[in-house]
Parts: sequence; C-alpha cells; structure tokens
Amino acid sequence: MSEPNTEQNTKLASAPNVEQKTGQYIQVAIPVPMRQLFTYRVPDELTSPAIKIGERVAVSFGSRKVIGIVIDPQAACDFDPSKVKSIAERLNDNFNLSQSLVSFLQLCAKYYHHPVGDVFQQALPILLRKIENITLTPPMVWQTKTLDDDKKLLITALEKKAKKQLNLYQIINSHHGISWVELRTLGYSKAQLNALENKALIEEVEQASTEFTWQDDTLNQNNRLLLSSEQAIIVSAINHSLGKFSCHLIDGVTGSGKTEVYLQAMEAVLANNRQVLVIVPEIGLTPQTLDRFEQRFNVPIALHHSGLNDKERLATWLSAQQGSAAIIIGTRSAIFTPLHRLGLIIIDEEHDSSLKQQDSFRYHGRDMAILRARQLNIPIVLGSATPSFESLHNALSGKYNYHQLHNRAGKSNKAKIALIDMNQQQVELGLSGTLKHEMKQTLARGEQVLLFLNRRGYAPAINCQECHWIADCQRCDKPYTLHQKQGLLICHHCGSQKRIPPQCPSCGSVRIAPLGQGTEQLESRLEELFPDNSIVRIDRDSTRKKGELAKLLQEVSDKKHQLLVGTQMLAKGHHFPDVTLVAVLDVDGALFSFDFRASEQMAQLLIQVAGRAGRASKPGKVLIQSNFVDHPLLQDLVHNGYHHFAHQALTERKQALLPPFTFQALLRADANYPSYPDKFLRELTVNRIDGCEFAGPVPAAMEKKAGKFRYHLIIQAKSRNELHRGILQLLAQIPSNQWLNKIRWSLDIDPIDLNW
Repeated sequence: MSEPNTEQNTKLASAPNVEQKTGQYIQVAIPVPMRQLFTYRVPDELTSPAIKIGERVAVSFGSRKVIGIVIDPQAACDFDPSKVKSIAERLNDNFNLSQSLVSFLQLCAKYYHHPVGDVFQQALPILLRKIENITLTPPMVWQTKTLDDDKKLLITALEKKAKKQLNLYQIINSHHGISWVELRTLGYSKAQLNALENKALIEEVEQASTEFTWQDDTLNQNNRLLLSSEQAIIVSAINHSLGKFSCHLIDGVTGSGKTEVYLQAMEAVLANNRQVLVIVPEIGLTPQTLDRFEQRFNVPIALHHSGLNDKERLATWLSAQQGSAAIIIGTRSAIFTPLHRLGLIIIDEEHDSSLKQQDSFRYHGRDMAILRARQLNIPIVLGSATPSFESLHNALSGKYNYHQLHNRAGKSNKAKIALIDMNQQQVELGLSGTLKHEMKQTLARGEQVLLFLNRRGYAPAINCQECHWIADCQRCDKPYTLHQKQGLLICHHCGSQKRIPPQCPSCGSVRIAPLGQGTEQLESRLEELFPDNSIVRIDRDSTRKKGELAKLLQEVSDKKHQLLVGTQMLAKGHHFPDVTLVAVLDVDGALFSFDFRASEQMAQLLIQVAGRAGRASKPGKVLIQSNFVDHPLLQDLVHNGYHHFAHQALTERKQALLPPFTFQALLRADANYPSYPDKFLRELTVNRIDGCEFAGPVPAAMEKKAGKFRYHLIIQAKSRNELHRGILQLLAQIPSNQWLNKIRWSLDIDPIDLNW
C-alpha cells in the first residue's frame, strides 16, 4: 500500500472554508491510506445533541464525500480556522461504535501500524460505509403456528413423504424464532420453507429487538453430555475466571470433546445474560458449529461470515449491538462486532492460518481476540488438536492456562497412521495398490473413505508431449490450472483464465495432456475404479453456491456418498462418524520449503486430516502416500505424534532465534520492474536500527504475480518493543524514499506466510 504525498494530505484536510471560522472541532478517522486523524469543524447548527465518540459523520475529503468516525469530539485545532473544513452532516441513525470498540480499533491500528481510518472502515458493515440513508426492514424470524387436528394430520403425512420438511419443522418448533440465514446455513432450502408455509404450519414474524435474557427453556438438557474428569476440570477453570481476563488453551486430540467443553462453559455466561463470541477459521465450519449450538441453546444466534449479503451482515451487526443476539458465530472479522455485553470469546482451531488476513489490514483474528478479551476483562478460550507454536509456547511458559484432553470422547479410539512408500508400489491413477485394497475392504464393510488432495482443479498444469511446452500464466510465470469441466485454464494466483488450446502454440502438436492430478481428476478416476459407489467432491469449486457446502456435508452424514474427495476444507473440525479410512495422497510438495513455518503447517494439516478417521465407535486408519517415507518429519509424526514434534521444533526455533522466541515484521514491495522494489527496500536498510536485524531484500518465493515483481524485507528483534520502535523508524524514512512513487508497499506484523 503506497501512501500519497504528505503535503497533499495536509492540503486536503485543511482546505479553505469561508463560511465558518470558529466553533467546535472534532478529530475523525477517514478511510484513506494515511496513518493520521483529520480535524474538522462542526457548524453551530449541528452541535446539538452533543457529538459522541464513535459517531458516524459525513465529511468532504478532496473531491469526494466519505463516512468518518469521530475519535475525539472535543479536539483542539492546530490549524488556521479559516482553512478547516466543516463536516457535511451527522448521520443520526444510532449505528454508532461504542467507546470501548473505538479504543480497541485504535489499539489494532497501533499494533499493526495500519492506517487508522482503514481499520475503522473494515470494522463497519458495507452498508454503514455509505452515506445514503439506510432503510431497514425489521429482522424476520420463522415460528411454528398453533396445531389443530388438520395440521396434526399434515405433520403425520410429513413423516412418511417429506422427512426433510419434517426436520425443518422440528427445528423451527424448538425455537422461539429462527432466521432464514440460520436455516440456510443448516442446509435447508427456500422450497422446503415455502412448502411448510403453504401448509400453514409456520409463519414469518418480526424478531423482537429486546436484549436477550436467560429463560427456563433456554438450555436443552436432552443432548447435554456427561463430561469426563478432564473436561469437567477445564469447564470449572473457565467458570472460575468469568469476569476477569484469562486465556485458556485447550490442547485436545481430535474427537476429544472440545466442543462440549465450549458448550458447557457457555452456560454460565448465558445464564448471566452475557453474550458469547465464537470464531471459527473458515465458513465451512459454520454449519456444524451452528447445528451443535442450535441443539443445545434456544437463544437468538447471529452469523457473521463472507457468505452473507450486505443486509444480512448489517442485521448481524445490529442484533449484536442491541444485545438481542446471545451467541455470535463468525469468521475472523467477527472480532470487530459491537458486543456491549460480551462475557466470553471462543476461538476454535486457533492454529489455523485462515485466522490471519493476508491482504490490506493484515491482522490475526486470534491475537486481536486476546487483545479484546484483555481490554474487556473477560476470559478467552483457544481450542486446537494441533496448537500453534506461539500458543503452545505461551502455555508452556505460564502465560496461558494450559489444559489437555488426552483421550477421545465416548468409545472412539485414535486412528492408526501408516506410511505408504510409493517407490515400492504399483500406482494407478495416483492410488497405490495398498490404498486401493484398503479402500475396497472399507467400502465392503459399508463404511466411508476420505481421500485428501490439497489441489483443486483437474490438473495443476498442461503440457505438450512433443516439445514439453507448458501453459504458463504470463502475468505470474506459473502454470495455469486445468479445470476440465469448465473447459478453462485458470491461474489460481491472479485469477486470469483462457480456453484450453486445441494444439501446442510452440510446435503445433495436438498431443496436449494434463500434468499432475487435482481433485476434479481424482473424482473422475474414482468413478472408473469404483462405479458402484457414490462419490462427492468438496472443494472451493464445488461449493460456490450458497448453502451448497452445508447440503453436501449433510449428504455425507446421511451416508448418501461412500467416497469423499476434498481439499483442506474437509480437514478441519468436521465430524463424519462413518469415515474409517483417510488417505493423504500427496504430501511431498510440503516437505521441502524455505519457509521455517512449513513443517509446522504441514504437521498440523496431517494431524487434522487424520482426525477425521474413526471418530465414532468404529476403528479408524490413516494412510499417507509419499516418495520420502524416511523424511524425519513424517517419521516423527507417525511414531511420536504432534506434541513430540512440536516440542522438538520449538527447541530448534529457540536455538535458531526464530519466532516465537523472536518477533518479526515483513515489509513487502512490488512494481512493474524488479529493480524498483529492490532499490526501495535496499534504501531502507542503509541505516542500522538498534535492536533489529534485516533479512533481505530478496525476491518473493513467487517473484512475479499479476504482472508485478515482488520483494521482501524481514525485520526481526528479540522483543516486541524493539521491533515496534524499529518499524516506526522505517515508516518515518518511507516518505523521503526516492523510489516511493514507483512501487506499492505493505507491512505485515507477525507474518505467518513468507511465500507471498
């Protein structure tokens, strides 16, 4: 992100306004790429009622009008009053930010050294970023109608002819009111909803906007499980910390009942009429999380994720702000939701890299959640079967309360992991002989098989078998991915696409063939090998439609499919009780990387995938195909488990002075020519910075992306304070850098991906 010239900033902020020269002044955060607040005057006719912190106002900035957030309603004016602009209008619509949320967002901007106005912009729903008046219809929910004899006959008929409609009716009947967003997330369709409405079994009514209160029927005791001694100790520890800040890391093997711990820890919070914020790393985990919470609590639940439209996101924002939503489930940006009665934060799969935003405002949802819990003086719970090294280090050093769940819940046992040496196997369509034999035996028992291949599309490249030409994206210098069903070559890095060429543009040969294997090809190959079994593919391509992911997951639970093919969307948190065999088809690409975090991320992914096997009473098996079965990482994971690997890796990190024992920031620069970002970053390293070390500048792992050449500069220090002091010194140098106008730059504090 390049910053406009500083002189221009001052000019825009203090443009002449001849109408008024005195009055009240306020400081406003504006969505522009500048690390500063702006001073505006409030005309006398707009001073009543008094302006408050967090209020939205419309202001002129240059030639456009934008929404600003009031940070200081009684600011001193250091400019010539005749050159200070007046605000255009006050948006008296009650969609304002609380003082505590304003303080939190300022802390976020300060920690990540990001323009404060952009931070506030990203914390607002899109509709609140616009100046136009918002006409809100009252939020609507579905309820069941009183049953008479005729309607009871209809319910009986549903049991025989439309079980899906019956399930939908039962869900609506078990709630005081449930929104369409929740029902859609659970996998139900408008057609099913309309069918029940046409039968006069349900009706849509306005949702009460009153604050949530605990009632006698709030808790459903029917599916409340008996806790193990390990689980009970954790719930007790969390309950004893209510009303004060504490961070709890639940380190539990896959299937050990972490969700049940969350649910029972939430009971005391909800009983005190406080709100709970639950953050999951990806939208794919939202349906099952919502389903578990809906079954346990009869309370208003709001959802916050990228699958919602603008009005639905605003409805979530308002229900959270007004206190009518008791539980908010969302992805990383849900941490900015305005919850004035927040009593507990839960981060599920806290290790997941999806919690880190990789563009624009590069914040980490887990770290910001901890910061917010500290600010509000409430407990936060982090859960994972494969804790991040940062969280594990903080737990082992005593900064976090460390809880472990060693055993799987109920009668399920840990799946057995085995390696398959591909050098010793006959391979057909990417499947070893051993794997095919195990698959046939599993399917013969009526159980399900999950095949994990973290590569979507039909093939990662196409090439000419005559001259070995490869179809490369000219903007990225990387091969196009073949998507056979769409008939397209798509670059997964910049999004460009083109038709599959009928012949080689280099030699004219028609012998063009796919190179490698993706999930789409694997699905088609399995149809040949197992024609009598139903196959489902779950990846980003197959789940683009709204509600499609929830629908496919429900079909898997209903055993409509015996073979599951998917990417890492299937690896996290899903509960498939009939999956007893999991196969990881290609791990070799992740075994060799210059990124010191690669081994950690691969180990987490492998253990998470393995955790999908044998989650019920049936024993599970995990097979990992590799050409490098003697690799130390694979051997350590298979024979000693994740925690032994993690402790060994932490020792190595400490000796190498790498995070979490040191602290890093990554300064990125890109331009149309490779020399510009290199020279820009090199000029910043001329002067030494006390307490900081530089690594670079060097080209990024993928040097060219979307036509831009990209370079990195890593800044490392032994303490956070030293790192942030160094960053401030670097930021001060940037405006005078002679290459500034030729590049774009961005800053990433605590980076987790060096492959950008």
